[in-house]
Amino acid sequence: MRYAVVIEKAENNYAAYVPDLPGCVATGKTRQEVEDQIREAIVLHLRGMREDGLPIPEPTSQVEYVDAA
Repeated sequence: MRYAVVIEKAENNYAAYVPDLPGCVATGKTRQEVEDQIREAIVLHLRGMREDGLPIPEPTSQVEYVDAA
């Protein structure tokens, strides 16, 4: 599955979360580190949901950039 991920620059690091998987978050010192961390977090999050017998949410969030004047 392919989930949308939001990456935000904080004061001293980066943070990421997955809108379709509440509670699935990661942080990292660099953008690359947070991307690696959130990828691993998604895998672990889904594994935990399967182990708990919870339904896996279908990806529904979409990302689009909009130009504003």
